[in-house]
Amino acid sequence: MNLATPPKPSTLVGIALAIAATACFACLDTTTRFVTIAGVPMIMALWVRYGIQALSTTALTRRRWAEGIWRTAHPKYHLVRGLLLMGSSLFVFLGLKHMPVGEFTAIAMITPLVVTVIAAYFFKEPISPLRWLLLVAGFVGTMMIIRPGGESFNWGLLFPLGSVATNTGFQLLTSRLARTEDPMTMQLYSGWIGFTITAVLLPFAWSPEVAWHDALALVIMGAAATLGHWLFILAFARAPATVLSPYFYGQIGFAMLGGWLIFAHVPDLWSLRGMALIALSGCVGAWLTRHEERHKVVDVLQEDFHPET
Repeated sequence: MNLATPPKPSTLVGIALAIAATACFACLDTTTRFVTIAGVPMIMALWVRYGIQALSTTALTRRRWAEGIWRTAHPKYHLVRGLLLMGSSLFVFLGLKHMPVGEFTAIAMITPLVVTVIAAYFFKEPISPLRWLLLVAGFVGTMMIIRPGGESFNWGLLFPLGSVATNTGFQLLTSRLARTEDPMTMQLYSGWIGFTITAVLLPFAWSPEVAWHDALALVIMGAAATLGHWLFILAFARAPATVLSPYFYGQIGFAMLGGWLIFAHVPDLWSLRGMALIALSGCVGAWLTRHEERHKVVDVLQEDFHPET
């Protein structure tokens, strides 16, 4: 899309949906931190979160059951993908128990940079020096937030790095499955796998002594996760990933807002600098991806107009 050309209405709708999705995910993280501080058992909280996603997705896709929405040629990949998402959720829950929402979200947002490098390594695609520089910048920003050896450091601050690792695997497998699988099929399997695992473990973690406001937070957490995933799917149906990617980093701002409104937390100067560096690295990485894809299109057109003789 030419920068001088006004974006199409569908693209603008896609951008709006992506921003709304990031707000939902920031709400998810904020309520997750709320229930962790309240002492709600982790497995119980995740059971509610995945239960709402699984049941609502199943209800919304019931008209497509006859079309084979549950049919898949890669059940093992879906299982691994569901386990990776479950692992990411566990790291998120544990990480938000030890650090504020904004800082955690900023570290988690280095995932796209890591995905790019790992995907390029496995698919043997060359990585430009600028991409390596962006990855290093994202890592430096992460260290500015965690500050190993500092007075505020504790080992719990490493949980977001576990979230990055599992989420990277989840995104790589998602991109692999998206070539042949319906997005709603992936949504169904990820929700039911997480729900099934937590349901098996629930008897060992059930706590009947949950205050009404904590129970309400659990419902909001599940609803925010479900709505966020749906909005992302709708956004990608209206605009390409290269257009939407920079807007995903708005989640850092929403997370900071949630941390301030609910917990009265304001990041310190070093954390703000690290968050800004991560957001800048991610946005430049998204721009670089779009720039590279545009050049690929130009090269293909030139080959079509100037075929070899």
